[in-house]
Amino acid sequence: MLPLGWILLAAFLHVQAPADYKVLLDTTKGPIVIAVRRSWAPHGADRFHELVTAGYYDAAAIFRIRKGTWAQFGIAADPKVAQTWRTRTIPDDPYAGVSNKRGTVAFAFKDPNGRTTQVFINLKDNSETHDKEPFVIFGEVVEGMAVADAWYAEYGEAAGGGIRAGRQAPVFEGGNTYLKANFPLLDYIRTATIVR
Repeated sequence: MLPLGWILLAAFLHVQAPADYKVLLDTTKGPIVIAVRRSWAPHGADRFHELVTAGYYDAAAIFRIRKGTWAQFGIAADPKVAQTWRTRTIPDDPYAGVSNKRGTVAFAFKDPNGRTTQVFINLKDNSETHDKEPFVIFGEVVEGMAVADAWYAEYGEAAGGGIRAGRQAPVFEGGNTYLKANFPLLDYIRTATIVR
């Protein structure tokens, strides 16, 4: 895990991501590999690369799962880190025609041009509802969908809900200390790393 100072500094730097790259999520249920395509969502691909490189997702909880529908993560383990990145929005990417089918990955958002750090993996084909928003896909799981399916899902929306529900303050303020005390069965990303 990177030092706190580097993770916080990275929030103010912008580096263009490679055209294609892969991210390995080492989770408490096993590994997942996400292939990212910058052509699908340049802003989203750049931000995900920034966050992974900065160590933002290391030790982060998979705090919101709608069983069989989607799994969401992206509030840092340390509240100082989460609060620093919370207002660092990126512009919306135009819809590139890549559907929210099973295994695809997109940023969650509440307002236009309001995406920050929270992403979700589609656990089923959500194209009928999600393509209309649009939740713009920046990557897809190429290894480990069975791992995502196995993450603990019984808390549902209780551990923080979605950005639009307005119930995430305790997670941003208490980080993993809050989540582990109140939702002890959640799964976590141990580390997120760029791989080739």
